[in-house]
Amino acid sequence: MKKTGAELALFALEQIGVKYTFGIPGVHNTELYDALNSSDQITPILVTHECGAAFMADAVSRTTDHIGTLVVVPAAGITHAMSGIGEAFLDGIPMLVITGGVRRDSGKSYQLHQIDHQKLIGGVVKQVFLAQHHRDIINVIYDAYALAITGTPGPVFVEIPSNLLLFQDSVDDMPPYQPPSHKRPLDAIKIKQASTMLKQARKPGLYLGWGAVHCKDLSITLAEQLNMPVSTTLQGLSAFPASHPLHTGMGFGQSAVPAAQNAFASCDCLLAAGVRFSELATASYGLPVPENLIHVDINRDVFDRNYQSKISIQGDTKNIFEALLKELDSKEIHNDNNGIQARIIQDKAAYQQEWASMPEKNLVSPYHFFQALNKRLSDSAYIAVDDGNHTFLTMELLPINQPRHFISPSDFNCMGYCIPAAIATKLCHPDNQVVGIVGDGAFMMTCMEIITASIHHLGVIFFVFHDGELGQISQFQSIPLNRKTCTILGDIQLDGIAKGTGAAFIEINTNREIDSQMDKAFQISKTGQPVIVDVSIDYTKKSRFTKGVVKTNLGRFPLGEKVRFIGRAVKRHIFG
Repeated sequence: MKKTGAELALFALEQIGVKYTFGIPGVHNTELYDALNSSDQITPILVTHECGAAFMADAVSRTTDHIGTLVVVPAAGITHAMSGIGEAFLDGIPMLVITGGVRRDSGKSYQLHQIDHQKLIGGVVKQVFLAQHHRDIINVIYDAYALAITGTPGPVFVEIPSNLLLFQDSVDDMPPYQPPSHKRPLDAIKIKQASTMLKQARKPGLYLGWGAVHCKDLSITLAEQLNMPVSTTLQGLSAFPASHPLHTGMGFGQSAVPAAQNAFASCDCLLAAGVRFSELATASYGLPVPENLIHVDINRDVFDRNYQSKISIQGDTKNIFEALLKELDSKEIHNDNNGIQARIIQDKAAYQQEWASMPEKNLVSPYHFFQALNKRLSDSAYIAVDDGNHTFLTMELLPINQPRHFISPSDFNCMGYCIPAAIATKLCHPDNQVVGIVGDGAFMMTCMEIITASIHHLGVIFFVFHDGELGQISQFQSIPLNRKTCTILGDIQLDGIAKGTGAAFIEINTNREIDSQMDKAFQISKTGQPVIVDVSIDYTKKSRFTKGVVKTNLGRFPLGEKVRFIGRAVKRHIFG
């Protein structure tokens, strides 16, 4: 049979379950876009910038069971998208990046967009694939997809030269996709050793990352059987329900909230699953990890990189937790975590009261904002945040109860994530509430993508924490330096952006306005119109994370440098 490369690519994309593609068409991929337009399964989404397309694809993979997919032009389309591709790469998120490459049949050099994609993008994808012939296209896409979802997931790159997309050629068959088997045998000896270590521990604890987000029920059963306090990474915040009495929050070092600090203070055995102990997750490697560390991850390369493990078990967290539960006998468990649940509840209440007792200013208190927001959100709501001060306030003050319902840039930690990610989340979950919480600096990076939400009638609410600064870095500057260099933003008029993108505009300037204005925002969002809410946020009180990271980093400075930094800070705060 004779098929164009575009027809073959479309067939393969439908076979692997793609539902949306994101990008901008150009001369190198116009035939593929024409093929996508004929699909009953796949909807191509035009974006304003390929950076937004990549963040959208990332959000699709984080919040659904199908892979986020880009269809972009070569060279410029790739460089624009690389921030989102890099985010997916470091955060372990599957993504399929497809470009129509330059013609390989013309014999000409210096073609438009001609560049070596292997050199350009090879460092932020698991592999670069090139289809050489029509007969390669389907299997290349299948192989790329299988790699994207195998082991530690991540982005893959597929180049299909434009001459293949344009022209027909004979192919012998169009094979259906056959999912590969990913199950590997578990190390039964290590499972027994881990079970014994957990049973013998006086004060065991559980630490969960994104690699455990798919096994909430098993995590709950394991935590309850061993009566273990549970902490998460930022990316894994939704892996364990905040409503559970054993949940403590993110981290457990001096950058964590009191419930986590106190619950893990004497932890003598830590079961860490689906985590890499990265800088952000550990608040600059400030976690007091006990000697008895049981580390579970799909990727053996993460073991013993930052913290030495006593037992490391490679495999899927779900399979390992199932095996551990079969080995655990509740009659053999006699740890000293009695009363831990009551202590956690008490510490959480005290921390909330600490926020509630802050003197009221003529601004919006984060505590009152999140209290009001939580009352209006169902457990099925999705929350997208960005990189900034608002991220850690959300983490500390807004409970998340459902897996994959909180998404955030993590190890790549790229600003600009929230707006496109929230839009794609609403696209995939049109009947769920979707809220974006973003700082004004990050908002400015991708805010024009809101026009995509307007075009598709996606009623996302974007709460913009507006303080006129790059808040997190500004705080990191002001504490030791008493300076704010290049962190003061211009006077952005958010109502103008709302008008330009077709969004509704609402302001919340004080605590007294929170309830009425928030109600308006939710009512408008139900009509399918996106809403920009300008929140005059009070950043006076710093999150525990912010304060803890400063202490952690200062604490490991050489003595002489520590004295110099402290002396300079004191002098500047006294004399200006």
